[in-house]
Amino acid sequence: MSAVIGTWNLENFCRPLPAGSPPNPKKCAAKDQATYDAKVDALAGVITEIGPDLLGVQEVGSQEALDDLVAKLPGTWHTALSDHPDPRGIRVGVISRWPLLDIQQRKDFPDHLHPIQVEDDGVPGSQTNEMGRGGLAVRVEPAPGQILHVAVCHLKSKLLTFPDGQHSTADERLRARYEAYALFRRTAEAVTMRALADDLLQGDGRTHDVIVLGDLNDEWQAATTQILYGPPGSQMGTGGFDHPDLGDAERLWNLAPKILEEGGFSRIFEGQHELIDHIMISHSLLAKFQKVSTGNGKLPTIVAARPTAPHDKPSDHSPVVATFNL
Repeated sequence: MSAVIGTWNLENFCRPLPAGSPPNPKKCAAKDQATYDAKVDALAGVITEIGPDLLGVQEVGSQEALDDLVAKLPGTWHTALSDHPDPRGIRVGVISRWPLLDIQQRKDFPDHLHPIQVEDDGVPGSQTNEMGRGGLAVRVEPAPGQILHVAVCHLKSKLLTFPDGQHSTADERLRARYEAYALFRRTAEAVTMRALADDLLQGDGRTHDVIVLGDLNDEWQAATTQILYGPPGSQMGTGGFDHPDLGDAERLWNLAPKILEEGGFSRIFEGQHELIDHIMISHSLLAKFQKVSTGNGKLPTIVAARPTAPHDKPSDHSPVVATFNL
């Protein structure tokens, strides 16, 4: 049985504010009902074309928004949403044709990882010991007796937020510090998701089907992304890929090289094609993997370093979907 599993950043997928509410630039909200309805229709259209059995999603504003989306999809769907959004209200979630038999929330950094600095000293909340957007894991059974664990995340973005909510600064020392703070957070979040992956692998990914997917906000060879792989070596396209080793039990393989072979990407940032949305699989799934692509040719809108005006695409990311013989 072929199964399609993917990940898609839905870009600020939030309902509009209630009528009469004052504007709140710090919270995610659609411009108006008509704009929101059009986005729901556009997202549903792409998902229907892709035909996933399970889709990890990012930047969802509420359960109600997710319900609006699945109501537009054919068939029966099951949903899960993180209990831990960021300050804007966006979070990760899952929509699945298979019932969700177990849902795990993950927010706190693992043992031994100390709080990290995320603001200048003296700024409230200058340190944190939890993910900015919580991770999520679900268990499904694609067939009777067959267990698949899927984890979803959305790591810290490249967008910097300086004191007083500013997204730009002329103070280059300030910029450098906040670049470091953002990297601290993305690194710690990757470590946290790796700890969740370790729990799901149960000591041997050769016998446990595990997928970790999401918007990692960095390329597949970035240090933060590689944290999620576990033991180094043997990734697709390397000399060690076809040679079993002791690391196979704990390792995750990124499907990114297969996408890059075809010139695929999931976002355009400052004119550069990027693949920052990833699907990683345990050893047991390598033999079941069939193909992967960046959706159905829905290319993302160009993204600038600073927030830009609304665009006519359903998202500024392309979905990434993989097919497995489950």
